[in-house]
Amino acid sequence: MGCGNNHNDLRSGNCVCEVVRAIKDIQDNATDPVECAECSSCFMEPLGSLVSPTRRDPVDTRVFVLSNEEGEPFHAFFSGENNACVSIFFRVEDVFDNCCATLRVLVPGRREGGNFVPVNLLTNGRVDLGKVCQVERFRASNDCITVDLKCFCGVQCIADVNLGLCM
Repeated sequence: MGCGNNHNDLRSGNCVCEVVRAIKDIQDNATDPVECAECSSCFMEPLGSLVSPTRRDPVDTRVFVLSNEEGEPFHAFFSGENNACVSIFFRVEDVFDNCCATLRVLVPGRREGGNFVPVNLLTNGRVDLGKVCQVERFRASNDCITVDLKCFCGVQCIADVNLGLCM
């Protein structure tokens, strides 16, 4: 698994690794948003730029999705709640060695009556992309996964949120 012939060549660099490193740096240097940006990108600074520029709530996480060379989202498991136990959404906790990373698995959810309700992303044992569209909120799980970032071909930043992890 990998993108291109040089994904194991440490001298060639890896764009997914560099993006995740940038997300980690941005999270570590979280500040209030000060500028309005026209296009969202994982490289948007400061943390909070992916949300409304007038938002005053502090944010501590840039939520992202990783995909393989077929464009399918990478998924991981979290301790189940309300029949939901799989997520494609992550927060970077650490990047180390040659593009390895520890990712916190985020619980996908939606708002119902002001409450957080987990969204079960699975249908017949597979991630259902239609259910991904129901996700509008995230909550931190206690589950983390260590990955080799050289094994992914895409990274898409989804939102800047406050998970209350950096207080």
